[in-house]
Amino acid sequence: MRLKHCHNTRDFRKLARQRLPSPVFHYIDGAADDEATLKRNTEAYASCDLVPNVLRGAEQVDLSTELMGIKLDIPLFLSPTALQKLFHHQGEMAVGKAAEKYGTLFGLSSLGTTSIEDISRSIATPKMFQLYVHKDKGLTQSMVDRCKAAGFDAMALTVDTAVGGNRERDLVTGFTVPPRLTLKSLLSFACHPAWALNYYLRGGFQLPQLRDYVSEGSSIPLSIAHYFNTMLDQSMNWQSAEDIARYWGKPFVLKGVMSVEDARKAVDIGASAIMISNHGGRQLDGSRSPFDQLAEIVDAVGDKIDVICDGGIQRGTHVLKALSLGAKACSGGRLYLYALAAAGQAGVEKALGNLRSEMERDMKLMGCKNLSELNRSNLRFR
Repeated sequence: MRLKHCHNTRDFRKLARQRLPSPVFHYIDGAADDEATLKRNTEAYASCDLVPNVLRGAEQVDLSTELMGIKLDIPLFLSPTALQKLFHHQGEMAVGKAAEKYGTLFGLSSLGTTSIEDISRSIATPKMFQLYVHKDKGLTQSMVDRCKAAGFDAMALTVDTAVGGNRERDLVTGFTVPPRLTLKSLLSFACHPAWALNYYLRGGFQLPQLRDYVSEGSSIPLSIAHYFNTMLDQSMNWQSAEDIARYWGKPFVLKGVMSVEDARKAVDIGASAIMISNHGGRQLDGSRSPFDQLAEIVDAVGDKIDVICDGGIQRGTHVLKALSLGAKACSGGRLYLYALAAAGQAGVEKALGNLRSEMERDMKLMGCKNLSELNRSNLRFR
């Protein structure tokens, strides 16, 4: 299979599986426990039907939106995800360049493999940093300060990782960060020589946001679950989040909100936006899908705070359904990570291009010239 044959997320997933060692692929692909929530995140969109209108003269379509005061050319952005140079040697730089090409927001993770400063120097598109609050307060503050100095546009505090989810595929494959060399993993690496050569010969693996503070995960291999369980501050509370928001002083997002109660608290602490997200089904299995929670959260706080639907997005129609319910924008991780693994920057650009084309075509088929024309009258639930 080749990049030109990748027409949708499923195709990129197939190509990524061909090109990645098994432990790395299953880290992207897997989720917690029985992976019920992972499946539900996408399946939820199938329970909702679009009702188009015709003869609306929708020759030209405007997909632009404004999120937290930031103008985006499309209502879909690239969620911050960890460890991207494990998937392709171009890593976050490739994803940021693709986001720049399509005029959308790029998210950099605390566990990113490219530094805050390098992204700031090289990527012109709006940038959001995803913050994990560590037990080491100096580390947490250093990341916020570095983002301030680098001119990042927004900060997203992840709030659904009090402990690591039970990601059983990682237990089976023995996935660690950085990869631990075992007989089994060496065999998998040997079967994917292009990945192995790029990984070992193109600068190696590092976590530049963390390297001056901790060795774990950068030079000492450990699982993601172990990292969450031992490094992150499990005592974090609403006051902690409010303090960070006030210190940051720019657009501030809570990532991982799933209840109306928490959405209202996000408004109370002065957040600019919330990302309705269950971490791609990688934390609490059996939780609701973001799309299923969207309407009640929008009804409760949508007039006070920007609501983002994060997770399960695989089609342009998924984005239109979420926007029709009241989301200001959508975001996702796997939708571009498969493409990154498949072909680096060219893959991410093709994935975004596919989705933008779908959104444009589907808007015309819906009879809508701009996103403000999408509303709940366009939808019926089964």
